[in-house]
Amino acid sequence: MSDTPLDARTTRLLRLLGLGVRSRGAVVGVERVREAVGRGTLQLAVVAPDASPHSLHKVRPLLTARGVPVVEGPSAAILGQAVGRETTAVVGVTDANLARGIQQDQGTARGALGSSDTGRTGTVSGRDAHVGPSRRDFRRVD
Repeated sequence: MSDTPLDARTTRLLRLLGLGVRSRGAVVGVERVREAVGRGTLQLAVVAPDASPHSLHKVRPLLTARGVPVVEGPSAAILGQAVGRETTAVVGVTDANLARGIQQDQGTARGALGSSDTGRTGTVSGRDAHVGPSRRDFRRVD
């Protein structure tokens, strides 16, 4: 870890991500994040700003296409240390409550990588945007 102290917001983010990994509410690494996006379970992605362009190229199009909110995290080494790895480019949050907590704690999540700002947190504008209730809003309650 670097010698520069982390601000309180970054420290809380790292603690929440560590909790998420231990509770199986988060996945670590590009491939696991890609799998979660494919299954439709990814709620939020935390990306290291110094991640390799190759790694980001593998995950960026999926996050943008699915409208997954993205938060820029600390360096890959610090992010990795928080989740029990040496380094990691991305951590994906699959637990909706944890993702909501991270977004509230971080203020507003920075929009999905490469997307335009629509005024909604981390959503994609244009024809890929989802407007209206999701299937989860129509669950049957007996």
